[in-house]
Amino acid sequence: MTRLVLDLKKSIEENASDYFEKAKKMKKKIKGAEEALQKNIKKLKELEEKKDKLAAEEEEKLPERKKEWYEKFRWFISSKGFLVLGGRDATSNEIVIKKHTEANDLVLHTDMAGSPFFVIKSDKKTIPESTIKEAADAVCTFSKVWKLGLQTTDVFYVNPEQVTKKTRPGEYMGKGAFMIYGKTNYIENKVNLAIGITKDNVIMSGPVEAIKKNCEKYITLKQGNEKVSSIAKKINYKLGKNLELDEIIRALPAGNFGLK
Repeated sequence: MTRLVLDLKKSIEENASDYFEKAKKMKKKIKGAEEALQKNIKKLKELEEKKDKLAAEEEEKLPERKKEWYEKFRWFISSKGFLVLGGRDATSNEIVIKKHTEANDLVLHTDMAGSPFFVIKSDKKTIPESTIKEAADAVCTFSKVWKLGLQTTDVFYVNPEQVTKKTRPGEYMGKGAFMIYGKTNYIENKVNLAIGITKDNVIMSGPVEAIKKNCEKYITLKQGNEKVSSIAKKINYKLGKNLELDEIIRALPAGNFGLK
């Protein structure tokens, strides 16, 4: 039951006039509330439609690219189309040599301790000198040479059958290390690094000649004073792609950088 509170000092007409004014104000408030409610309902509807559109676009996206088996290692495609892969650490060195090296491939290493093994996959074809040179530059670049600020090191290549775990009496061969028997072929090399994006939107790093041949966009790098986290952001910006910074960092050698 609605109660009316009257002001006894006022006449009935004055009280009625007061309630009429209050009613008009209340009506305006109700109208304003209704308008605000309708605006909010409209905004909510627009947000729901936008959300549904984004969800539909997400469903229409191509499925995530299946990575190639060699992408877990260091790798690049040479300017002549040969796959070159290398170890990231002792464990992956072991895997590269034991599981992914076949007859007619070439194995590259350096005399410097702690450096990666690289393998050129021949695919039963003759490996050209240009690819051997690019692989030698990769061995140099991804060894300790980059971090130490050096420009070259002793890099050699051998046939797979020359690489073994067999040691001389009293010697022990740790994980990722191998004995080399027979003739070693030393080859000139230098620090040589670029990083780019292939037509399949894959990050690839390696010698400039290989990256230039296989990537739509690329950046040449040098040793410098910039930390890897900082250079990764610049690479991402300059390549004009929404790349994963961790993937960029993973593709680079240990040490500091600069842009050429």
